[in-house]
Amino acid sequence: MSNAPQPSLATRLRAGETIVTAWSNLAVPILAEVMGRAGYPCVTLDMQHGMHDIASLRDGLAAIALSGAHRAVRIPVGESGTASRALDFGAELVIAPMINSAAEARAFADAMKYPPVGARSWGPQRGAMLAGKSPADYLASANTELLSLAMIETPEAIAALDDILAEPGIDGIFVGPSDLSLTLNKGARLDPGGPLTMAAAQDIAARTRAAGKIAGIFCLEASGVAQARDMGYSFIAHGVDLTLFSAALKDTLARIG
Repeated sequence: MSNAPQPSLATRLRAGETIVTAWSNLAVPILAEVMGRAGYPCVTLDMQHGMHDIASLRDGLAAIALSGAHRAVRIPVGESGTASRALDFGAELVIAPMINSAAEARAFADAMKYPPVGARSWGPQRGAMLAGKSPADYLASANTELLSLAMIETPEAIAALDDILAEPGIDGIFVGPSDLSLTLNKGARLDPGGPLTMAAAQDIAARTRAAGKIAGIFCLEASGVAQARDMGYSFIAHGVDLTLFSAALKDTLARIG
């Protein structure tokens, strides 16, 4: 692995690069490292539906850094304080689920950004270490280099999207198509790739890009990655550790008969 400084995740996304992130549900740090070493440019540790807790977050972010990949975290619903801890442990991007209003976006932004943009408390010793920065350099770049993505998953969030995007401490959005489909069809069925969900996703991407912010989305199918890119999404999640490892094991067993 080269010791030369690499462009930050924020720099790459703002330059228009598409970043596909692996998704880590299993609280086993070396597996997150393996995903980075396999070639994923980013690995996201999931605390909402995955098994990650504070301890695996601490160790998992260090393992991802060792692999050379960028480090992202999805926090649990309503736990903006955990966003600050994720940053202190070394996350470069944090996704907050179920952000449905400007007020909820503001609370998330407060935890993500130092004054005067937000109200984040100081103490990023590990985060600065993993970034290879002095505390002063970390502070100088944190508000622009550490990204806050608000998840848009409900009709309420879509209605409030312009206000959410207007929040200075919000760097972009992240669409959860499964929950979005459930809320759009009032719980009738999961339909993440259906026409209603995709039409909403296209509208969200267009409005987000028009606001000059980053559009992210979760893709369950590999074929959805190109479709998401065409819609304007640049931070795209595809490849869940549990699913990938299970498929690899089944394939191995099938090939040995």
